[in-house]
Amino acid sequence: MSAILLLNGPNLGILGQRQPEVYGTDSLADIEHAVAEEVAGPDWKVIAVQHDSEGDLVRAVHEHYDTVGAIVNPGALMVAGWSLRDALANYPRPWIEVHLSNVWAREQWRHESVIAPLASGVVVGLGALGYRLGARALLALTGEV
Repeated sequence: MSAILLLNGPNLGILGQRQPEVYGTDSLADIEHAVAEEVAGPDWKVIAVQHDSEGDLVRAVHEHYDTVGAIVNPGALMVAGWSLRDALANYPRPWIEVHLSNVWAREQWRHESVIAPLASGVVVGLGALGYRLGARALLALTGEV
């Protein structure tokens, strides 16, 4: 069975309730379901992990080296998540960074990601659709389509 890691950082567990004008009305469960639909097949699964703690996210990366790739929304850890960055630097598969909002249309402090330079690609500003697009891109990058 092939698996994709879907990793979500701080505050993303309250999607649907958290500033819907910025992040939309889809819950994290809705997004997980949408990603599972994109990679649908009898031999595919999505391993969804969300933590508010950076250390738990690092552990999740380490524990899932056997996945074919990852979709990562680090949330605000994009700007200062150095231990998450180091964990992703060692992740042996392609991965896509996703952000629901257009980070460059927001506060200045969101304009630089310490994580993005390591990503195989970045999708921003397309809401929950960005996760679906990230899944499609990941499948293409891994040769699984």
